[in-house]
Amino acid sequence: MWGPAPEAWLGDEAFLSALGAVWAAMALEGRCLQRGSPAVVRRGRRRLPARPGLSSITSNLLAGTSLHGLRHVCVSGVSIGRRAFWLLALCTSLGLLLSWSSNRLLHWLSFPTYTRIHTEWAKEMAFPTVTICNNNPIRLYKLTKSDLYFAGHWLGLLLANRTVRPMVLDLLQEDSQAWFSKLSDFRLFLPPRNFEGSNLEFMDRLSHQLEEMLLSCKYRGEPCGPQNFTSVFTRYGKCYMFNAAEEGKTLRTTMKGGTGNGLEIMLDIQQDEYLPVWGDTEETAFEAGVRVQIHSQAEPPFVHELGFGVAPGFQTFVATQEQRLTYLPPPWGECESKALDSGFFQVYSVTACRIDCETRYIVENCNCRMVHMPGDSPFCTPEQYKDCAEPALAKLSMLESSNCICRTPCNMTRYNKELSMVKIPSKTSARYLEKKFNRSEKYITDNILVLDVFFEALNYETIEQKKAYEVAGLLGDIGGQMGLFIGASILTILELFDYAYEVVKDKLLDLLSRDDEEESHGEDVSSCDPMANHSEAISHTVSVPYRPPWARWRRSPAEPPAQLHTHTRQGHCEPLPHGEPVSSSLFHRLPGQNDSDFGGEDGWLVRGKGGWVGLDWAGLGLPSTLSLQH
Repeated sequence: MWGPAPEAWLGDEAFLSALGAVWAAMALEGRCLQRGSPAVVRRGRRRLPARPGLSSITSNLLAGTSLHGLRHVCVSGVSIGRRAFWLLALCTSLGLLLSWSSNRLLHWLSFPTYTRIHTEWAKEMAFPTVTICNNNPIRLYKLTKSDLYFAGHWLGLLLANRTVRPMVLDLLQEDSQAWFSKLSDFRLFLPPRNFEGSNLEFMDRLSHQLEEMLLSCKYRGEPCGPQNFTSVFTRYGKCYMFNAAEEGKTLRTTMKGGTGNGLEIMLDIQQDEYLPVWGDTEETAFEAGVRVQIHSQAEPPFVHELGFGVAPGFQTFVATQEQRLTYLPPPWGECESKALDSGFFQVYSVTACRIDCETRYIVENCNCRMVHMPGDSPFCTPEQYKDCAEPALAKLSMLESSNCICRTPCNMTRYNKELSMVKIPSKTSARYLEKKFNRSEKYITDNILVLDVFFEALNYETIEQKKAYEVAGLLGDIGGQMGLFIGASILTILELFDYAYEVVKDKLLDLLSRDDEEESHGEDVSSCDPMANHSEAISHTVSVPYRPPWARWRRSPAEPPAQLHTHTRQGHCEPLPHGEPVSSSLFHRLPGQNDSDFGGEDGWLVRGKGGWVGLDWAGLGLPSTLSLQH
């Protein structure tokens, strides 16, 4: 409406600067842009990122998800029947997936196992410990008058009033009856005051001594003797261990299997010195011979339950094979590897647990311990043996007490045995043995035995309990079924987590924007006084989304003048982007015009490539109305 202007007036740079100033001036009223702005939502001095919206997030998921079938259910523009078909197929696949996955999960929670058996060959193997006990714990003819006085009732030889049992004399040989009658006559006997009956010394002195029993000993063809054995006390009294673990001594090994490559001993069981048996007692045995247990060095002997018998008059061959067993701890198995709290045994084993349990039970009930039990409690007297210890031990074996339930160790070594025997002596060797040992053939048949222990082969068998179904197998099964039924993978699960994250973030931003609106209604406009003689505060109602002025004011010069009204929100003043304050020096008044030509308001004109732009400031120092003039 004003016509062309001189070229000396504002150039393109001034035009751009002016438009920037216009945009900055329109934002002076508040730090927050209008509601619904896609650029920035402001709250005080904190800027919150723009929100794409829940529908946009869901659309992006459906458009790019790798989950098969979901996009066909939610796609628009297709028939309801087709969408229902895909929904049914998707639900059916999900149901099958959940059913199969739950089956695999329950199978994993049952902690299944399997057993692996494998045979290993070795160049050299440690020989096991061989424990030997005579079936008779006390030698009759080693008893003294004091021994019989204090222990006769416990041994079953005397009655409670210390008189001889009638059946005992009948069981003795004629030459022994007179000796025993004299030994059991206590009419003029003055018993000692401090007699420790049935203690360690008593059992040690009256037991069968290895030096007297051992007639011959060879290991791998080399001679051995009593010095190669270690004494140990068991329920059979004093026993002897070959190749036991001792500090400072190395274990014996073997490099071959078969007879002649192990232990071979000849024993005299001294059956003539057995206690007479008149009835069932703990200290008398019905059988003659020895009890033998083959076990590892880490395991204490438990001969009365785990040993096997070797009879006199026979040579017994024991072919053994080592087995190394490995069990799993709970929840896959029931094994135990922790050492016992008592500290009696350094390595846990079933026999160690049994002995420990029996010891604690006897000490608690009888205030003493039996000679084969570890600890520092006093040994039981013959009376305590008879009246308390032996009945308590028999009761314990019948009780199903949780304190005496011994679990299998997680790692253990045991020895399988195959026994065979031949009769000795042969008719051709009887006279030689009679001459060698100065014994009759009948005595040799009744008392002499030969024991031969060896490895069947130089190998050992490993038996391992292993996990049959682990986490990797569970994940593999579930992952395979996910791919089969719904075409999903671990990345699909990540997509769903990402979608959930975006939804939660959108909801949180929505709550924050609502709080921002509630707080902004109570704030006053702060003044920054960008132009002199103008008002310091303004408040308008938001009616349209905010756009930069140059985005909406581009019009060709041929178009008629247009009036665009832009309203800003209440808020704080904002300087120009480059920190330059808004002032009148940025604009030029139109020559030949006055304020009345702009409705009585200050008029300003800037020139750009598209024509002339007139600014109507409304006398407030902030833009309320913008006029485009071409």
